[in-house]
Amino acid sequence: MAEHHGTHWHWRTDPQGICWLTLDQADASANTLGRAVLAELNEQLAAIQALYPRGVIVRSAKTSGFIAGADINEFTRFESREHAHALVRQGQAVLARLAALPCPTVAAINGFALGGGLELALACDYRISADGYKPVLGFPEVQLGIHPGFGGTVRSVQLLGLPAAMDLMLTGRSLRPGAARKLGLVDRVVASDDLDQAAVALIQRPPPLRRAPWYLRPLNWLPPVRNLLARRLEARVARRARREHYPAPYAIVELWRRHGASGDRAYQAEADSIATLFETPTAQNLVRVFFLRERLRKLGGDAGPPIRRVHVVGAGRMGGDIAAWCVTRGLTVSLQDREAKYVQPALERGRVLFAKRLRGPGEAEAAAERLLVDVEAAQVPAADLVIEAIFEDAQAKRDLYALLEPRLKADALLATNTSSLRLEDLGSELADPTRLVGLHFFNPVAKLPLVEVIQSEQTSAAVLGRALAFVAQIGKLPLPCRSAPGFVVNRLLAPYMMEAMLAHDEGLSFETIDLAAEAFGMPVGPVELADRVGLDVACHVAEILGAAFGLPVPASLKAKVDAGELGTKTGSGFYRYVEDKAQKATEVPPAPEDLQDRLILPMLNEAVACLADKVVADADLLDAGIIFGTGFAPFTGGPIHYARQRGIEAVVDRLQELAATYGERFAPHGGWEMLRAEL
Repeated sequence: MAEHHGTHWHWRTDPQGICWLTLDQADASANTLGRAVLAELNEQLAAIQALYPRGVIVRSAKTSGFIAGADINEFTRFESREHAHALVRQGQAVLARLAALPCPTVAAINGFALGGGLELALACDYRISADGYKPVLGFPEVQLGIHPGFGGTVRSVQLLGLPAAMDLMLTGRSLRPGAARKLGLVDRVVASDDLDQAAVALIQRPPPLRRAPWYLRPLNWLPPVRNLLARRLEARVARRARREHYPAPYAIVELWRRHGASGDRAYQAEADSIATLFETPTAQNLVRVFFLRERLRKLGGDAGPPIRRVHVVGAGRMGGDIAAWCVTRGLTVSLQDREAKYVQPALERGRVLFAKRLRGPGEAEAAAERLLVDVEAAQVPAADLVIEAIFEDAQAKRDLYALLEPRLKADALLATNTSSLRLEDLGSELADPTRLVGLHFFNPVAKLPLVEVIQSEQTSAAVLGRALAFVAQIGKLPLPCRSAPGFVVNRLLAPYMMEAMLAHDEGLSFETIDLAAEAFGMPVGPVELADRVGLDVACHVAEILGAAFGLPVPASLKAKVDAGELGTKTGSGFYRYVEDKAQKATEVPPAPEDLQDRLILPMLNEAVACLADKVVADADLLDAGIIFGTGFAPFTGGPIHYARQRGIEAVVDRLQELAATYGERFAPHGGWEMLRAEL
């Protein structure tokens, strides 16, 4: 037997001649494939190859999973395209060495194998995954503006065939182990305790190697067929992402079109392509967004005892969905409304969510039992957190708090899901206003990751800390904000939506307006967004912010609310909705040249105002909040980052031009001087 211990990798051979090669990256909670880890792996493979083992099993010593991917921190330190290219080629060479070992190789995957981690697994002959109910295997690189670079664009097609491989790479989605087994991405799925034994069995009795189905292989060999299918793939990509905004998915298709996932040239082209993508503003900004997400996630640190029981008052769309989401994260939640019949729709939506999110045996049923109907508010004294999610009326909320506060246990938090009201006003009659905090979720709760955590002048630091920790505990991203009208997200969305309606009042079609915003990179246009938020909510927020900041409330918005056409919730708003899909005209008049700036620049202006008013601590937090709260074009890096890249002077000059044409609502905020001073 032989054994070797390195900094990150160690290996040993057992009495059967099998080599166990284990990654335990030093000073890290999860394994990644950075330059040092790859270099050491290359050295270890050379030593192992000289031993002529019976087989090699690659595994992780981390309980967190197999390998999380490449080291994204290194993405920010590339000095040049050549530097990036060298790292990619290094990774390709090391994995090629693993793939060329003259013995069976098995990747024993104990959890996530993402990006470069999955590429390493693909370089092995066989893959075994521990069973589980979370998506843990995938290629998320496209979400960083790049694509697999350690041979993944080649090996995935060779293993799975074009359709399945392209779906994984183009969407960036991850698969559960069972789904990965059905697709052919892994050979076996076993219980965690059986992972090592199953790997040994594959070495001892290696089955035939998996390859793409025979009928898909010719697609790689015939250039005319590749050209035809590549055009279809590009058309599919274009429905979700514009080439000028997100070049990576188009690059993935082009690699296959040119090389058919075959030969050394395919690997070289992969390296050339990803090195080029690293230099694009999109990749640089999406890497920035990755680190913004990590910053928000880490704000929810350990801040006292975790929340176990939650009581939600208000079983409408927001309150009911907040309750159901908390249940999916393992909490027990009681849901209160005036009568049980008002809670029933929330229970039905909750059961749908549980069936979709909780796939383990009995998990959905157990979740349904943790969502309790509590019309009498009997569970309030047991709750660690009470969330008020009733309609936006300050006095109604104060009256509710007067009933709740005497029944709260000493260390319980009292939270409001208000979307625009100042906490100082809401807590003015509380005996202990230090325990009141804002937890502003966004609709749909299950999809949007951000929660604004609002601190009033009275909210204690301990309460704020526990609220931030709670948001992280339920898998959301906390954005700490100072109490101010509209907070951050609604304050920026209001001028965006209001300007759209004013433009319509001037004669522009709703479709023209929405397309202009989507062409900029917004996930949905402002008109449809207003419908989905709810026109009654949008009008109420507009009135509050209009009183605070002098924003006009469009007549068309008031007219729709007065007519009871409130958007998707009533099936009709500015658009009519069939099965939740907006019915829009197919022939759309062209947009005026200045329409895009009319929609987007007021958001930038309001973002600067938020910074000047210290609603958030810094520009990066503001960018993070707007990206994860509104979907603001991620490839731009956020509104403030976009303004800096476009040029502060250019943005201010353009605002002044718009103010001269359309009115003082476009006047540049004084906070632009603060950004000028930072240059």
